[in-house]
Amino acid sequence: EVLVPRLPSHEMPAGKGHGSAGLCMTDGGEVVLLTQEGNRWGFPGGRPAGNESWEAPLRRAVRAEAGVAVAAAKRRGFSRGACLRGQERGLVWVRAFGLAQVQLQQWVAEPETLARKLVFPSGVRSALAPEVFGPLHRRALMVGGLLAA
Repeated sequence: EVLVPRLPSHEMPAGKGHGSAGLCMTDGGEVVLLTQEGNRWGFPGGRPAGNESWEAPLRRAVRAEAGVAVAAAKRRGFSRGACLRGQERGLVWVRAFGLAQVQLQQWVAEPETLARKLVFPSGVRSALAPEVFGPLHRRALMVGGLLAA
């Protein structure tokens, strides 16, 4: 079980870097969502390799997993997660969150990503998995201008 509060800061908070995720918007105004198991959808993102900037794992992951190329990206804040139980109890990780303009490319399902879908802003909130990341998704949609404060 993990607690993931939203953190609308532009300074990286204390914790272990855990890559980045992004609200990826196509030129047609659609949001790119991914699923690993077929029924819980979320924003694309990836973990860092070495000392990469926040943007490098986002660019790499969305190209590989979502079949999109990042044309432009801006960091909009961070999420900070803490493991509450289990083997990693007490571990705190920090993930950058960006807003990215993307261009669609050919997409092929892979073991890490079962499906990709494009959703117009009005349908994004109902498509996202709310159980753990609800507050984070809400903040992401607010930062991306898709949800009023």
